[in-house]
Amino acid sequence: MHPALQLLEDFLTDRGLLDLPATPRMIFVVRGSAVIGTGTFSTGEVWQGEGAVTVRAGETGATVWRWELSFAGEIMPPAQGQGVFSREKLAVRLDTLPEGELLWRGDSVAFPPGGAAYLHRHQGPGIRCVIEGELRVETNGDAHTYGIGEAWFESGPEPVYAQAGDRPTRFIRVMILPRALIGKSSIQYVNEEDKTKPKLQQYRVFVDTPLTGG
Repeated sequence: MHPALQLLEDFLTDRGLLDLPATPRMIFVVRGSAVIGTGTFSTGEVWQGEGAVTVRAGETGATVWRWELSFAGEIMPPAQGQGVFSREKLAVRLDTLPEGELLWRGDSVAFPPGGAAYLHRHQGPGIRCVIEGELRVETNGDAHTYGIGEAWFESGPEPVYAQAGDRPTRFIRVMILPRALIGKSSIQYVNEEDKTKPKLQQYRVFVDTPLTGG
């Protein structure tokens, strides 16, 4: 069975508590704050690890996005816990996972109004979710516009063109890449003329770390 990558959204009240089993995951704090493991994380901050971990909401509660990877192909049901409401945003079987040693990359990509990512590929699959603005994504002749809180999957090999709407736009992303790309871009432009054009998107890397499972 192919490995599975999943994105879930957890809403925690001020008494919210989640006990999560060991698996590779990244937790992005969308709103509020939470104690994750032994650290406190506020809005816009990220925790990543592969071991079991406890998430406790701060005084005003928290909303978090949680990416999880299962090499065994398990797709877990939304979490249940004290003061917690959880839902699945997207789950995908990874049939384009790179061979060999792997890298977990979590980052954000920001565009000015109207900014575009020219037709490109990546060297591994991943799930994205819009945190600000909206983004039109074209793949294989199909196009969809994603707004705040909406998620989509990119396989890696399939060419993608993306363009922001009339507001600043940003999405959060997790990709599973070849480990050799630590510290390096995974993007590959399809058209030669696009390689030298100015690029308006801006990146912020949260996590760029080897995966030990698999």
